[in-house]
Parts: sequence; structure tokens; C-alpha cells
Amino acid sequence: MKKLIFFLITLCFALVSCTKEKTDYEAEIDTVVTDHFEFKEAVAFNTEGYNISIEALNGTFYKGYNEIRLKITNIQTNEDADASVVTFLPITVNAVGNKVSCPHLHELAYQPDENYFSGYAVFTSESNIDSIWELYISFRISNQAYKVKQIITVQEQTNKNLNMTSFTGNDDEQYFITLVSPQKPKIAENVLVAGIYRFNQPTNPPSGDFPDPSQFSYTEVSDYTLQLDPRMPEPSMGNHSSPNNKDLIQQSNGLYYGVVNYTMTGNWTLNFIMLNQRGQILKGTVVPTDFTPGVEGIKSELHIDILF
Repeated sequence: MKKLIFFLITLCFALVSCTKEKTDYEAEIDTVVTDHFEFKEAVAFNTEGYNISIEALNGTFYKGYNEIRLKITNIQTNEDADASVVTFLPITVNAVGNKVSCPHLHELAYQPDENYFSGYAVFTSESNIDSIWELYISFRISNQAYKVKQIITVQEQTNKNLNMTSFTGNDDEQYFITLVSPQKPKIAENVLVAGIYRFNQPTNPPSGDFPDPSQFSYTEVSDYTLQLDPRMPEPSMGNHSSPNNKDLIQQSNGLYYGVVNYTMTGNWTLNFIMLNQRGQILKGTVVPTDFTPGVEGIKSELHIDILF
């Protein structure tokens, strides 16, 4: 009988804590999490008679995944330029001059219906006084090559549902996982979309004028599996999970799709185990399934924390 009473008291404490925490989370959502569906100009610059405009959601480059749309216009005629072979290379330079890139689509894809070039960049850090981001753009018009460099600003991603992580896999390769969707989850089964990228270690020394794209190359990994085990790790939530989640697998657009079932608002951890094409574990550990009220839940060595 005493054990039953103790269990009921513990359960009530957990439920009260959950209600309090849930209220706090909802207050934060009202001021932080915003859906961005409209593309706006994030940066524009000129070179040799042409204007280059790059659009992003909300007109802002954020740390994490950014879909981009690039347009080239003839300044004299104000008409779309007949450009081809448009390349896009983001590079960050730190205070001591070290230069690295981030996952990106190097040769942008032309979209004839809207007359723009599409791609993406997964910025791995925000701009600050010790680190700047530069874009190196090249294109061809009438067999003439054009090149231009432009400094941009990358903002902090305040929406934790779009967090990212980077790590070294068991194969000694450098990987990046970035959340793409949903921007604002619901208490329901949500389609979870992520990008998974690998840095291609250069096999030859740099050649030609800086930057040599072969030194800053990334690949969308193919046919991997991202096993998913979502948990609420807060002590008050007892490390509980939810039913009907689905692992993430790659679709035709290169991104990975799965299902995450959020049963309430609050702090969630997306615990992952990443498998390659042969089913070998490249990163991630199994999460204990015990219900542990009052004890913080153990996370996979590969995880992303979110909040909604």
C-alpha cells in the first residue's frame, strides 16, 4: 500500500511539473517560432553590368539549412540575363584566416518556369566579428565568364525545430545533419525532413586561383537510414517516447523523410542512429526505454534537441 501511495505521489508531481513546463514552452513559442514561407531578397550586388539577387525564406540567411534562389539581371535593360553554369560557393573566414565551407549545391539548377537558379546552403555558424561568410559566384553569358565575391550575414537560428549537428562518423568521415521541416510542429504525427551531408576530403592540393571548389566539396549521402527514437528527456517527463514514429529514408529530392509523433509541447530530443547503405552504424547509440520520473533521460551520442 505504501508503495502504491508513493507511486501516485510521484506521478502527480510529474504531471504538475509537466503542466508548468508546458505552459512555459507555449509562452516561448508565441514569441520565437514563426513559419517562413515567403522568399525575399537576402542580398543583391552588381558585377560588370549585371545584378545578382539571392532570395531566401524571410529574406535572411540562417545557421542551418537555407534554400536559395538566385537571379541574374542585365542592369541596362532590366531583363533577365541568359546565364548558364551558375556556381555558388560559401566560405567562412575566421580571425586567423582559416577558410572552410559548408554543405551546399555548387552548380545551381535552373528553374525555367520562374527563371531563377535554385540551390541550398547549410551554414554551420553565424556571422560575428571573428568569422565572416563570403559567397563566391560564377556564371557564363555569351561564352564570357564572370566571377564575383560578396560578404553576407548569417543569423542565429532561433527556431530550435531547425537545429543541426555535425560529427565524425565511425568511418572517420565528417557528416552534417540539418533539420529542414517542420518549422512549427503540431501535437500530432509530423513529417520530419532532414538533410544528411558528407565532406569530401580533397585528394589533390589546391590548384588555380582561390577558391578551388575541389577543396570545399560536399555530397548528399545516398541510401542511408536515420533511425529515430524521440524522447522527452526532462526529469519531469520521465524519458517517455511516443508511438508511430518512422525512420528517415531518402527521397528523390535528396532529402530524408520520416515521421515524428509529438504527443505534447515541450523539450524533445531526436535520438538518431545513422546507418550506411550496408546497414553499418556510422554514429548513434540505443536509448534506454525505462520510464524514469525525476531522472534526466539518456540521449544517443547522435541527437538533435528541439523545442515546440
